[in-house]
Amino acid sequence: QNHIGDKGAGKLAGVLREYTALPHLDSGLSGHGFGAEGAGRLAGVLGECKALARRDLQQNEIGDEGARRLGEFLGECRALAHLDRSENEIFALGVGRLAGVLGECTGLAHLRM
Repeated sequence: QNHIGDKGAGKLAGVLREYTALPHLDSGLSGHGFGAEGAGRLAGVLGECKALARRDLQQNEIGDEGARRLGEFLGECRALAHLDRSENEIFALGVGRLAGVLGECTGLAHLRM
């Protein structure tokens, strides 16, 4: 686990903008210690990475607001097959915000909240 925090998540988002055709992000985005701000910075670029089939975001501090910001782009991710958002301090409000968009992810085979 690397603790890149919100600032590092922003820098990672900048790099990922150059690689939007990536099918896999092997290092994952888990355990990096970013919160709602970092999730917001990553949200837009993850929406642009339409070929990315797996998103591992567990063990961060995303919270309900970060879940909302990431959820704004989930519907655009048609290739998404695996989503792990466990251990992120996401409660009923954040889960409720995600529920609506997850229905648009028709290829989703694995969901861990």
